[in-house]
Amino acid sequence: MLGDLSGMMNKLKEAQQKVEETKTRLNTVLVDEVAADGKLKITLTANREIKSISIDDSLLADAEELEDYLILALNKAIEKATKINEAEMAVAAKSGMPNIPGMDMFK
Repeated sequence: MLGDLSGMMNKLKEAQQKVEETKTRLNTVLVDEVAADGKLKITLTANREIKSISIDDSLLADAEELEDYLILALNKAIEKATKINEAEMAVAAKSGMPNIPGMDMFK
């Protein structure tokens, strides 16, 4: 029994390490979203950190329109990044989880 517990603890540590490695790797996965016929471009990481926003000068004339485009593009980019993040984190967590009866939520 003690050997099983030790093995499970090691597996949990491995899972935690894989999750941390995945978080670090997701900082290098970039998600782009383009709006307003290419006049607005947003880039963020799969960890949902905004890296850049590029705005064409023609959008600067109408603040309300620009705000609308920014909101739409940011929400779409965040949604894409979240899907990538959740899928990658689930894989990382599942791959290192020990086989504990009743704990099959990651399958």
